[in-house]
Amino acid sequence: MLRTFRNIYKVVDLRRKILFTFLIILLYRLGSSIPSPGVNTQALTKLVEEGGILGFLNFFSGGALSHLAVFGLGIMPYITSAIIMEMLVAVIPKLKEWQEEGESGRRKITQVTRYLTLVLALMQSIGLVWQFSRPRDIGNETVRIIEFTWMKGIVIVLALTAGMALFFFNGTPTTERGIGNGMSILIFTSIIARVPFEFKTMITQTELRYGNVAYGYVISAVMSLAVIVAVIYLDQGERRIPVQYAKQIRGRRMTMGGSTYLPLKINTSGVIPIIFASSIIFFPTMLAQFIPALEGVATHLTQGWLYFAVYSFLIIFFAYFYTYIVFDPFTQAEHLKKYGAFVPGIRPGTPTATYFGKVINRITLPGSIALAAIALLPAVMFYFFGTQEIPFGGAAIMIIVGVALETMKQIEAQLQMRHYEGFLR
Repeated sequence: MLRTFRNIYKVVDLRRKILFTFLIILLYRLGSSIPSPGVNTQALTKLVEEGGILGFLNFFSGGALSHLAVFGLGIMPYITSAIIMEMLVAVIPKLKEWQEEGESGRRKITQVTRYLTLVLALMQSIGLVWQFSRPRDIGNETVRIIEFTWMKGIVIVLALTAGMALFFFNGTPTTERGIGNGMSILIFTSIIARVPFEFKTMITQTELRYGNVAYGYVISAVMSLAVIVAVIYLDQGERRIPVQYAKQIRGRRMTMGGSTYLPLKINTSGVIPIIFASSIIFFPTMLAQFIPALEGVATHLTQGWLYFAVYSFLIIFFAYFYTYIVFDPFTQAEHLKKYGAFVPGIRPGTPTATYFGKVINRITLPGSIALAAIALLPAVMFYFFGTQEIPFGGAAIMIIVGVALETMKQIEAQLQMRHYEGFLR
């Protein structure tokens, strides 16, 4: 391990990339600590700690929402816009053409995603300012988090929206000049910043119930290790379908056939079903802020056995939905047929597409169930150990482990290019 770190230090280009990534992370965390002007941060912190939709958003913003910092909107506008664009690509022919154009088409889709993110950020910041300007019952007193004036409201909205724009500004150069995917690294940073606080809360509440702080540490450690192992196993699991290439004559040259495999991941959709299911299940809670009649429905949907059942169903549904968006069996079968490849024992064309569809259905079912179990395991543990707030540890740990594995693979590739040993020996 120490030899690997020495090798990283020896490679000048890799060392510069890692230092640049750390600099961007430092700037991002600095922006997450600068509050917007005219905000009662103490009252807002108490309100966010009560949980609900604000607690959910605060977790994924790295605690920046608790004082309405410049990066207080966190990653949710970006994730929402990315999910919307993925769905639109599947149903709008023009976007489908862009996706098939290659790098230039992907740049167009990325640009539209950025504009959509800024629109969502503007809408969300206006909604937050409107909500925090109303009197709120916090503890034994009624306070206003923002003493609203038009000038103050405009400044806060512009600060939050500009922070979302800077989120892209920090993420793009990190991808180009740093190590790893820039957006993923910033998302990883936001979540990892809140993990110590979440563990402290769990340990404290376990100690209050059982009167033993060591018991809280043991439960936290066992739960974390179980989820991390399950996430790695699910992330790396795949079904390999053998593919055979036939001999072809092109001009005066004959290309030799060969055999390879087509990897189909058990969890093709990644963490997106968890995030999308969480957004939908908390949507009534957000509406209840404007429509008090929905408070009862929102409360039942976010706690108890109904929460577990609905949340699991949504995760499984979106796992199938997103998998078929990412992997279209008919398109994949046509690509194989075009390049003279076939699955042994299966005729090219429609029979191959039907075969791919059956395999996807079979491996997605256990994958989606495992995804729901990982997402719900921390919630079940907290529920049975008497915690009132249901955290989102499963989604957070999936993102943390996924980004860590991807970044480690990139560092590994950089080291192996220069004939150095890496982490994965």
